[in-house]
Amino acid sequence: MLTANKLMPQGGGLAPVLLKRAATVELDWDVRQKSRFDATDSQGRQLGVFLPRGTLVRGGDVLVAEDGSLVKVIAAKQPVLVITHCSEHGTPFDLMRAAYHLGNRHVPIELKPDHLKIEPDHVLAGMLRSMHLIVREAEEAFEPEGGAYGTQGHSHGAAPVGPVLHPDAYAAPHSHGDGHEHDSHSHGHAHGHGHSH
Repeated sequence: MLTANKLMPQGGGLAPVLLKRAATVELDWDVRQKSRFDATDSQGRQLGVFLPRGTLVRGGDVLVAEDGSLVKVIAAKQPVLVITHCSEHGTPFDLMRAAYHLGNRHVPIELKPDHLKIEPDHVLAGMLRSMHLIVREAEEAFEPEGGAYGTQGHSHGAAPVGPVLHPDAYAAPHSHGDGHEHDSHSHGHAHGHGHSH
């Protein structure tokens, strides 16, 4: 069995010709959210995948095996529910409301501008239909949002986002800049005292 313990998101940094020649492996979402799993690639090789905990594998990512061979991941088609708004009785805002309610239940959701996708669930389908949304069954690749389901974006999170984006960081130079405003206040007080006598 071939062991793969490295993932290159979307094959970043690899020459296109290498990607074209790479073996492929089709994995559904259940498997792609696990950091340890076994699979068989398009060349019939058995793969043992051991990735850092919390890694999400996306379609287009590339697994690197210990012998240096590359295996490109394809998001397998799987049963999903495709949710769209009803153009007769609703508005696109209904989709936003649906995403909120599904998110509250910690349901993995694939978000698109004009539709949502979730794994089959007849209770949720009923709830969505009662909200005037159209729910249809389909066989498609499923790529839910990362969010709470893993640390795909950990490289972004590692940057010191807080201080850089804090509004005060932008405001600071203005308030500390020059001391004129402080001077004018002190003059103001001086005049004030004068009048009171």
